[in-house]
Amino acid sequence: MKNISKTLIIGAHGKIGQILSKKLAEAGTNKPTAFIRKESQKEVFEKINVPTLVGDLEDSVSNLAKQFKGFDCIVFAAGSGGSTGAEKTLSIDLEGAVRTMEAAEEADVTRYIIVSASHSDDRAFWDKAEGMKPYYIAKHFADETLRNSNLDYTILRPVQLTDDDGTGKIQASLNTDLDEEKISRADVASVIAATINMPSTVHQTIELSSGNVEIQEALESISVSESVM
Repeated sequence: MKNISKTLIIGAHGKIGQILSKKLAEAGTNKPTAFIRKESQKEVFEKINVPTLVGDLEDSVSNLAKQFKGFDCIVFAAGSGGSTGAEKTLSIDLEGAVRTMEAAEEADVTRYIIVSASHSDDRAFWDKAEGMKPYYIAKHFADETLRNSNLDYTILRPVQLTDDDGTGKIQASLNTDLDEEKISRADVASVIAATINMPSTVHQTIELSSGNVEIQEALESISVSESVM
């Protein structure tokens, strides 16, 4: 995997996207660009010196591919949150995600990281998540599409998200056997930042929760356990 120096963040105006944009800009080793829906959202990113691209996830794959040209990595952190109705959820979390995967391939952007959701492969869990079944269905099939693509993907599946301050410590697992039920958006953003240039996380689906292990160490331990499976 080539070194990633230009990352396009889709869903950049969301909470995780804003934290990630700022984190990458401050680190200085990876130039982020925020993919936003409205001109009015530019001001947020101008304040942190992050350039923007205005686009629509419902645009054609070919038009999206033109916007993606020249980037090394796509981070898909967009989402309906499961509270906007089934139609919008499927439009953004499934169809929108799949369009960007296809556009990334067309634009020769090989690195692709998606923020999914824990339990997305557990159909029994979907039925227990009141009002959220369309959300998990969308995440599941978006993830499946990504696994079957030619992209150097990483699927990150956090448990319930909070707005707490990041601790820099997590639990990462290749299954859903996690000790905690929550994780801060700040820590998820830190995981994304760490993952971008970590070849050992390519073609992995990683469940995330808060924990007691430093992010880099936790991700590296996942890679070791994967290699011996």
